[in-house]
Amino acid sequence: MSDMYNVSSSSHIRSQDTSAKIMLYVAIALLPASLFGIWNFGLQALILILVCVATCVASEWIFEKLIHKKSTINDFSAVVTGLLLALNLPHTLPIWQAVLGSVFAIVIVKMLFGGLGQNFMNPALGGRCFLLVSFAGTMTSFTYDGVTGATPLALLKNGESVDTMKMLLGTTAGTIGETSVIAILIGAIFLILMGVIDLTIPASYILSFGVFVLLFGGHGFDVTYLTAHLCGGGLMLGAFFMATDYVTSPITPMGKVVFGIVLGILTGLFRLFGANAEGVSFAIILGNLLVPIIEKFTIPRAFGQKKEVK
Repeated sequence: MSDMYNVSSSSHIRSQDTSAKIMLYVAIALLPASLFGIWNFGLQALILILVCVATCVASEWIFEKLIHKKSTINDFSAVVTGLLLALNLPHTLPIWQAVLGSVFAIVIVKMLFGGLGQNFMNPALGGRCFLLVSFAGTMTSFTYDGVTGATPLALLKNGESVDTMKMLLGTTAGTIGETSVIAILIGAIFLILMGVIDLTIPASYILSFGVFVLLFGGHGFDVTYLTAHLCGGGLMLGAFFMATDYVTSPITPMGKVVFGIVLGILTGLFRLFGANAEGVSFAIILGNLLVPIIEKFTIPRAFGQKKEVK
């Protein structure tokens, strides 16, 4: 009995990076988009961000207290969930709806499935889609400089012209964290330099989406039209910060490429042929559900193993 080995559960990879450290890096990377959103939309955006983060952390702490489980709020995953959810909301959303979406994201999507590492979809996007389905009116109402109007993607879908420079800088209507492509890319570069993410999923996602728009957008090789679609909506935020989520994305090399292509095609279908001008959130959630199938067919064969002939 004394010679028996104690084998811990997976994973068995040794690394200096912890979940808390990785989540802290993600939170830091989201700061440029968050600060720009606060500057762009004002005090309401700051309040919404603080409410979402506080509610997510409190929901996780209370849930674990109720089921007598060790608290995991120190891993910063609840902070990242709250921050991502807030950045995907219009700054005019009522506070109580933001609280409801935050509770749904943590309790329903994350904690009921076992907590960090067990959720089958991105909690922040789960919360956003819940709010979008439940409160479509407030979730699709955007105000900029005191004027309520359509987002650039909605204008584009209606055949109207848009200012791509404003979309690149972020001085336009949209959710708190999706408008400034520059701010998002600054955070994405930070994550890449820190080794938190690589370009496989974002690149395959953005490239496949771009090809889809060129083929089926009805504008031919129109660079302005393509640029507007790439800069508009939550594509960049979703590609770099939510599609790359460790828990809900594939781990196999080929699986990451397939996953990105699936997201690009789904986003293109939703944007070009769906009723809504946006489609990133639903595309990533559907992609999350397909991850087990993608990994099943993209697992590399062991060296020396032959493919079975039926």
